[in-house]
Amino acid sequence: MTPSISVILITKNEILNLAECLISLSGFADEIVIVDNQSSDGTLEIAKQFNAKIIQTTSWHGFGPQKNIALSHASHDWILSIDADERLTPELIQEMKSQLINPQDVICFAIPRLSQYCGKFIHHSGWSPDYVDRFFKRGQARFSDHLVHERLLPNGKTKRLSNHLIHYSYRNFEQVINKVNQYSTLGAEQAFQNGKPSSIFAALYHGFWAFFRTYILRLGFLDGTYGFALAISNGQASYYKYIKLLHLNQLRK
Repeated sequence: MTPSISVILITKNEILNLAECLISLSGFADEIVIVDNQSSDGTLEIAKQFNAKIIQTTSWHGFGPQKNIALSHASHDWILSIDADERLTPELIQEMKSQLINPQDVICFAIPRLSQYCGKFIHHSGWSPDYVDRFFKRGQARFSDHLVHERLLPNGKTKRLSNHLIHYSYRNFEQVINKVNQYSTLGAEQAFQNGKPSSIFAALYHGFWAFFRTYILRLGFLDGTYGFALAISNGQASYYKYIKLLHLNQLRK
């Protein structure tokens, strides 16, 4: 008998993504758990249409803590953590289900993610191969408490899958700018909590290094114009993180 599966998501104003994400779970999820942070755009109405278990939070705890709240409400044998801008493919569903027939001592599966940047799938730039630990046995893993760039912490053996999770990361450049602002703010707050120093030189260095690593070391130039744009946005995100951290440190003084 195949083990039962819970799928967990966190949302805030995901009306453009959520329906397609939940449709892709058809035939896979025995339970869908959504932790929502005060959506006002119809996200909850879509979630209800798919009979999701909805938990609402009145404050934002950070990506890691929010996902741990969702995890605490999942009740089935295995857990898949997915974001609203991600999609399962039939091939990935079949592979995951086949792995559960005899997982042996594996408690977590790493899924290769294929991500789209403003309409183009990125095959280099540090985005591919991009294995993410997302499918795991309940009670055998939790998420880190990071405000942003959280990661799963499994306490046992992990195995890599071969079929891709599709990720519609950035639909347009307006969204790129918004996420650069959001993630750099959260990254600065996380670094500030950890007592990390910063300076204008640190901001310039990290911004340049993020661009160079993406475009040169991780072969972003092979992704053409969009690889260059991605490298620029990575550099901007890193630069603004350290500038915002510098500002936070100066306010504390």
